[in-house]
Amino acid sequence: MTLENIKLDIDYVRSQFPAFKDPLCKDWSFFENAGGSYVPKNVIDKLTEFMTSTKVQPYAEYPMSKIAGENMDKATNLFAKMINADENEILIGGSTSINLYVLSKALKKYLNKGDEVIVTNQDHEANISPWRKLKEDGAKIVEWRFNASDHELKISDLEKLITSKTKILAVTHCSNIVGSINNLKQITKIAHKNNIIVIGDGVSYAPHGFPNVKDLDVDFYTFSLYKTYGPHLALLYGKKEILKDLPNQNHEFLEGKYPYTINPGGPNHEELVSLIGIYEYFENLFNHHFENINLNILEKIEKVNNLICEHEEKIANPVLNYIDEREDFNLIGKNKIINKNRAPTISFYSDKKSSKEISNILLKNQIATRNDNFYAWRCLEGLGIDTKDGVVRISMVHYNSEKDTDNLLNALDRI
Repeated sequence: MTLENIKLDIDYVRSQFPAFKDPLCKDWSFFENAGGSYVPKNVIDKLTEFMTSTKVQPYAEYPMSKIAGENMDKATNLFAKMINADENEILIGGSTSINLYVLSKALKKYLNKGDEVIVTNQDHEANISPWRKLKEDGAKIVEWRFNASDHELKISDLEKLITSKTKILAVTHCSNIVGSINNLKQITKIAHKNNIIVIGDGVSYAPHGFPNVKDLDVDFYTFSLYKTYGPHLALLYGKKEILKDLPNQNHEFLEGKYPYTINPGGPNHEELVSLIGIYEYFENLFNHHFENINLNILEKIEKVNNLICEHEEKIANPVLNYIDEREDFNLIGKNKIINKNRAPTISFYSDKKSSKEISNILLKNQIATRNDNFYAWRCLEGLGIDTKDGVVRISMVHYNSEKDTDNLLNALDRI
C-alpha cells in the first residue's frame, strides 16, 4: 500500500477511546463533539497516574514533586511543537473564554480612545464578548458581518472596514454554526499590512486538525483542549514579541515572566499533565498508519491531519447532501466538504418543526445531539433564527464511523 492510499483505520481509532465500550455510551452515535469530545485511554492514564503518585506541589526536589513539574513542562513543550510554537509562546488556561478575557485586558495598552476593534457576527461569544467590552475603555467596536446569502465572511467586506484607527481584529478560523473554514492566513496578511493585531479563534477548527500557527502568522490563536480529546482546559498561543511586552495580569513576582503574565493562577496541574496523552494518542495514530517513517512532530501531525480530513469528508458529506436535499430542512453553510473548505459541524433548522422537536426525535433514536444557539446567538440573529430554539447541530470528528452516519440518516428519515 502506497502512502497516498493509506486510509484512517477507524476500528483502531475507536479502540483507543474507552467511551465506545462503556455501557452508558456504546449504543449511542455521538454527534455532540463540537461541545466536547471523548478522550483516548492515553489521556485517562496520564491523569490517573498524576493523581495517584504525583498529586503534590510541583517543582520541589523530592521525587514526586520533581516528576510532577517535569511532566507539566513536558506537556507544554509537546503541545507547542504540535502547533509549531515556541514553548514560551503558549499557555494553558481554564477555558478559551477565560484566556481571551485576560488577553483583552492586557491588550488594552495598545488602544487609545476612539481606536477600533473589529469583531465578527460569525464567531461564538468567547471571541466576541471580551473585545466588545473594550468599548467601556473607549474603543470603537466595528462588526464584520457575514454575507446574508451564503453565510460567509467576505474578505472584500473586511477591507472596507479597516481604517487607520483599526488596532485589533478578532476572527474565527471556523464558525461553530456555519462550519466554513475562513482563510485566516489571508486575513492575517491583510491585517498586518495595516499594523493590526489578529486574534484567531480555532475552537471549531482544531478538533479537525491542529493548526500551524507560524504558517498562519496570527498574533494570537486559541482553542479548547476539551474539544481536542483532552480535559476541560484551553490553549492560548501568542507571538513572544507581543507577549513579553504585555502588562502583567498575574502575581507581582511574575513580572516579566511571560507567558505566565497572562495566565492568572497558572494551569490545572493534573489536567495539564494529561495533555501528554493527547500527544501520545496522535503519535500512536501516526505509528499505526505510517510504519518506519522518520519525521518530526510537526510533520507527523500534518500526516495525521490529512488522514482525519479525508475520513471526516467521507462520513460528513452524505449528511450534508441529505439535509441539503430535504425541502423541509434548511442547511446553514456549504453543502459539501471539498479540500477542507468546511468542518463536519453541520447546523440546520426546519420550517415545519422546532429544533427542539427534531432534537427530541433524534435522541429517541440514540443520536446524541441537541438544539441550542451554542454561544453563537449573534450568528443566529444574523441568520434570522430564534436564538432560544436555535438550530440542530450535528458535529462529527474522526472517531465517528460510517455506521454513525447511517444511524443518523435513518433517524432523520423518521422525522
